[in-house]
Amino acid sequence: MPLKNDLPVLSVSAFWRYLNFTALYFAEGLNMGMLFVGIPAWMAMQGKTPTEIGGFAVACALPWTFKFLVAPLMDRYTYLPMGRKRPWVLLGQLGLTAGLVVMAYVPDPLNNLPLFMVAAFLVSLLGAIQDAATDGMAVDIIPAHEQARANGFMGGARMIGSSLALAGGSWLLNEYSFSTAMLTLAGAVGSVTVVPIFLREHTVEKILPWTAGTTSPEARKLQSTSWTTILKSLYRVFRLRNSLLVSLLMFVSMGAYNFFETLLPLFAVRISGWTNLFYSQAFATADLIGGVGGMILGGYLIEKFGKKRMISIYFILIMGLVAGLIFLPPYWGNTPFLYGFIIVYRWLNAFAKIGVYAVAMQCCSKLISASQFTFYMTIGAMGSLAGATLIGPIKENFSWEITFLCFVGMLAIAALVLHFLNIDRQMEQMAELDKEKAESEVLSYAA
Repeated sequence: MPLKNDLPVLSVSAFWRYLNFTALYFAEGLNMGMLFVGIPAWMAMQGKTPTEIGGFAVACALPWTFKFLVAPLMDRYTYLPMGRKRPWVLLGQLGLTAGLVVMAYVPDPLNNLPLFMVAAFLVSLLGAIQDAATDGMAVDIIPAHEQARANGFMGGARMIGSSLALAGGSWLLNEYSFSTAMLTLAGAVGSVTVVPIFLREHTVEKILPWTAGTTSPEARKLQSTSWTTILKSLYRVFRLRNSLLVSLLMFVSMGAYNFFETLLPLFAVRISGWTNLFYSQAFATADLIGGVGGMILGGYLIEKFGKKRMISIYFILIMGLVAGLIFLPPYWGNTPFLYGFIIVYRWLNAFAKIGVYAVAMQCCSKLISASQFTFYMTIGAMGSLAGATLIGPIKENFSWEITFLCFVGMLAIAALVLHFLNIDRQMEQMAELDKEKAESEVLSYAA
């Protein structure tokens, strides 16, 4: 019996938009929390070297650099009766769930690192596809005046998902097995798929391929049917000065974060004497606080005081916080001190990322939403990859103080790039390019 097309619609309801993207980013957080934090902490506890842990981090970060290959496919090909990006979102969710199941059955992962890293690469690749589709849908569906608050919900949900995966997954790792932890994670990610199944982009669209519905005029208008059009639009967009500055901001800031956050579990285990379970619980608590704070205040503060101003403040506070850690080595073994440091850092990190993502989203053209926003995210992933690659050479040749100082330097460069970014000018140029493209297509059709 076919389902009725009387369910909520994203394009007409802010509540359902927030719910949809909160759920999808929560699923992302479940996956990324274990891969980027939980498993590296577990590896540190089991005596793996910084180079081995850095290699695993590279395997997790590398697939996110491939998103720019997938995103144009999403802009060019889709099943429009089910929406412009929703079919890809569903495919990404189901693929990510299957990938986690496959990873769960890697035999003796800590003594089979090459296969373990291949499995991590596969899961991250499927996660990147889900992320690219979700981001493309967000740019298409979320109005400009809602983007900051939506990014607050999205970023906060990802951190909450990460915190729950860390706390629960690390406990399962220690009390049961790696397979149990990953299969539980797969079940949690898979359950989120029900949300995009029943939330259509536009009113007239199908819920599933065999249900009633048709292509919406809005989706048909935005859908590109020519590779030439997509590639020309991308070329014109990324020739703009502010597009290049957004790309550089993503590269440097994400590289700095991944560099520092991959080092933190190693620091906590080797220097402070924490177990991987204790570290994961501390990081999970920090992410829970940061995530809830991001959902409640992150987007609101950016809307009220402006993106550039608030991001700059967060960058300065993070640099000051880490500089304080550098000059207080006697307290490194003090558990309350380090616990508090991680909570404050993740809170500031959450707010800063919300702002940076909101800037990237605002600086996109709707006509190539998946491609442009994903290109920004891909540049960020390349930065994350660069940050992970630097861990071994820097930490194995320099002290912890110098290593942390490198992070402060990276973030200072990001703050400098942000200073020169002109968001208003970028939006004006995006509107001009979109208008020119629409007019050219009308002329071509008339001819």
